[in-house]
Amino acid sequence: MAKAVQKIKLSRSRDIPFSKLVLTQTNVRRVKAGISIEDLAEDIARRTLLQSLNVRAILDADGNETGMFEVPAGGRRYRALELLIKQKRLAKNEPIPCVVSEVGDKISAEEDSLAENVHRVALHPLDQFRAFQTLREQGQSEEDIAARFFVSVNVVQQRLRLASASSSLLDVYADDGMTLEQLMAFTVTSDHARQEQVWDNVSKSGYDEPYQIRRMLTESTVRASDKRVQFVGIAAYEAAGGAVLRDLFEHDDGGWLQDVPLLDRLVTEKLKAEAETIAVEGWKWIEVAVSFPYNHDYGLRQLDGTPADITAEEQATIDALQAEQAKLEAEYQDADELPDDVDIRLGQIEEALSAFDERPPIYDPAEIARAGAFVSIDSDGTLLVERGFVRPEDEAPVDQTDGEGKQASPDADGTDPGMPSVRRTVITVGGDQPDAEDDEDDGIKPLPDRLVMELTAHRTLALRDAVASNPHVAMTALLHKLCVDAFHNGYAPGCMEAAVRQVHLPVQAPGLKDSASAKAVDERHEAWKADMPKDDDTLWNWLATLDEASRSMLLAHCVSYGVNALFEKVDRYGGNGMSSHGLRRRLDQADRLARAVNLDMVEAGWRPTVDSYFGRVTKSRILEAVREAKGESSAQLIDHLKKAEMAKEAERLLDGTGWLPEPLRLAETASAPDGSDTTGEPLPEFLADDEDEGGDTGDDEQPHAVAAE
Repeated sequence: MAKAVQKIKLSRSRDIPFSKLVLTQTNVRRVKAGISIEDLAEDIARRTLLQSLNVRAILDADGNETGMFEVPAGGRRYRALELLIKQKRLAKNEPIPCVVSEVGDKISAEEDSLAENVHRVALHPLDQFRAFQTLREQGQSEEDIAARFFVSVNVVQQRLRLASASSSLLDVYADDGMTLEQLMAFTVTSDHARQEQVWDNVSKSGYDEPYQIRRMLTESTVRASDKRVQFVGIAAYEAAGGAVLRDLFEHDDGGWLQDVPLLDRLVTEKLKAEAETIAVEGWKWIEVAVSFPYNHDYGLRQLDGTPADITAEEQATIDALQAEQAKLEAEYQDADELPDDVDIRLGQIEEALSAFDERPPIYDPAEIARAGAFVSIDSDGTLLVERGFVRPEDEAPVDQTDGEGKQASPDADGTDPGMPSVRRTVITVGGDQPDAEDDEDDGIKPLPDRLVMELTAHRTLALRDAVASNPHVAMTALLHKLCVDAFHNGYAPGCMEAAVRQVHLPVQAPGLKDSASAKAVDERHEAWKADMPKDDDTLWNWLATLDEASRSMLLAHCVSYGVNALFEKVDRYGGNGMSSHGLRRRLDQADRLARAVNLDMVEAGWRPTVDSYFGRVTKSRILEAVREAKGESSAQLIDHLKKAEMAKEAERLLDGTGWLPEPLRLAETASAPDGSDTTGEPLPEFLADDEDEGGDTGDDEQPHAVAAE
């Protein structure tokens, strides 16, 4: 005979006045979690109590009920009700829904408290996201939802953004096939097709870190911090119909602009409009570009303008601003942090004073008519105008200048013989250089000539900066060159041009113009130029009165302009180009000079990026670099990727490692004695001559000349 199944008897539910309830110390919850008691009280006031309290009758010494009940489970609800009573919003004897435990001593109050919390299953985050989405679809605003659930509006926006992801991705997340951080990364775009495409890619390759997902979703966009965006302004871009991707979960520097062609068009239009305004000044030509390469003004004569006169009214304004600035700085000189309003005011004063200093100089109208200007965007997104450059073909004929080289006086009829005929300013709008072709060649071959030229251009500038800061080395280099020329019977090309005439860099490597070395060289040159007399006799007297330290630094600066550590393509056919012997000599001397000044290209600011290196070499070269810097395991992480993605990942992996390609490394071999040659030594691998320029990305048709005389 089958045994009868014992029926379960549930505890009774009763309404008990709050005044009959007491909070017991057997509640296992000790750590604060979830919303606050205050927020819970407000929620109860709005929608009443959604969950009963679990209570037990309090017995006297004889085991009889006293009419009072203890609350072992539901302590936070009890405290919230207690707060409402203190606020006079709930009566003391208000009946409270309670479940009265009748299990007696078989189960302790602590166990009841623990069971209520352990067996509670938290809502899956996806259910939260979808619930918020439903409320939004029902017409509740984001602010209403935030207020009702005691969260910030930003949290509501984040949850709504997560709920709006592709349904297939949400299904993967619901099945624990994707982390919340990964789902967050996908919400940077609302394009479901693109989300699914990227997930299909990363889920198979293992290339699925959140930052990698964000990078793939934004690879065809432009960051809002880009100087082009700063120049045009996001407001103008959006007004023209452009969309901006925003990341609600991480700092995104203002987001990413999706419509790059639209951005470029707006940039070009604004630059051209600025050029039209500047053309009113009467320039013969204006070149316009987002940015110009380093040494773009090489071979052009720059006009000597005179500073604009400051009127009495302007001087009074300057004096008042400087007085206010000095007063504020003195008042807060001991403060750890400036008040916001003071900090803002000091910034305004500095900006106003800078406007007086940065006013363009005044040029001779006759010179303006034959000169031009460059209009571009500075690194901070502001307009950059470089005025007063004369091309050689626009120079005044020799017979139209007086004996001192100054322009002749106007003819009797009032016309200037050197003045070109009046014409409209020719505005030329330039574009960026085309991207290099995608090279999938896996062979480890010599580095492309063009790339080596660009790398050694960076090294040459860094060497110039280092030599200019080391008068002892500069003097040694100069004396060495003079001694070789004087005692070794004849001229031999090398790393130092002792004339000294500036050696022009014929290549425009990515980032060369904005490199730390280029800026240091230019700033030093402008500082000396501002102090240096232009008249020859006056210059001699000025040099004679300089102190020795200043003379040494000036000598080092001038000598540095003769540094030429540039690689050139070897002329194998015996023409007038660079021979392998001459190239080897130059590079050996460059290594010696680099060791003398302790040149470190990492400290000089060079970094391996997609533009500067990885996008210019083969996949094998990329993997070789990663192995050298991070080891074989890191190389294996990216060896399955296509070249474009591999180059981006290599840039990330090598960031901060200090890795340098061979042309930029400091040679460790002992230097040869002065004047000795190394013609018997073969060129290093990266200079080896190879008919098949493996890894060259479309640059083999570029000229490989260098100005070295």
